[in-house]
Amino acid sequence: MVLEDAQPKHLRIGTMKVEIYPDRKAAGVAAAKAAAGTLIQLGQAHESFSAIFATGASQLDTLDALTGIENLPWNQIAGFHMDEYVGIDADHPASFRRYMRERLASKVHMKEFFEIEGDASDPEQVARDYAGKLRSADPKLCLLGIGENGHLAFNDPPVADFNDGLDAKIVRLDAECRQQQTSEGWFASVDQVPEYAITLTIPALMRVPKLIVSVPGPRKANIVRRAFEEPISTNCPATILRNHPDVTIYLDVQSADQLHSATYPDEILSSPQRTNSKSVMETRETRKGS
Repeated sequence: MVLEDAQPKHLRIGTMKVEIYPDRKAAGVAAAKAAAGTLIQLGQAHESFSAIFATGASQLDTLDALTGIENLPWNQIAGFHMDEYVGIDADHPASFRRYMRERLASKVHMKEFFEIEGDASDPEQVARDYAGKLRSADPKLCLLGIGENGHLAFNDPPVADFNDGLDAKIVRLDAECRQQQTSEGWFASVDQVPEYAITLTIPALMRVPKLIVSVPGPRKANIVRRAFEEPISTNCPATILRNHPDVTIYLDVQSADQLHSATYPDEILSSPQRTNSKSVMETRETRKGS
């Protein structure tokens, strides 16, 4: 996919909004601006509120831009993150607690930030306690990504459950997930990636009223296509995003590279002022009947 100008391309898949930018930094900045606008609105409506933040390579540009925006109501926000490896301490280079401290908590003055203690002696209890805090806090915004295997948080296909009765649980990471962590440079080899992690579940994420999803880079092109086109199932957990009432996905041209078929005609992959009001799926149905 090539953008002829710097204007983002917009499309809709059912209720899901998608924006495509020339590069990953531009996509990250756009996601950050959207998050900032939501945080300001929430700060005006609530004395305090909570939000969930994702980690990983997909979030680097988004968090960098977001923490650089001035006058956001950080002192009203209780933050949560999505997951942590079991058995890793907070100083490990791949620890998500360390990631959150370095890229968010140390840069802004939040009301509080709740960490998942992955190296605690009883991770099952940690998961239960974290789930209780999350449910009580009732987050209003979630920033997240999509894994190369379609996972949301660490809900890989073998363990993803769209009707999970838990809000947080211990999961076994699948081979593709562990390989992604290695390929992104968080670990030197697959053997070093922990086998288990504590993760928020899919229902806990889907319950959040607004989702902002950053999915940049060429390694995500295949899973973006699958998330948009496959039947909704745990074979690709990210397909469930199509059932959320307020989700926007931010892509760059590399992650959108496989959106070339007739499913995404030129009049849909257009600049905002030219965007067809019908969704992609609606357009497909219309053309089938013509």
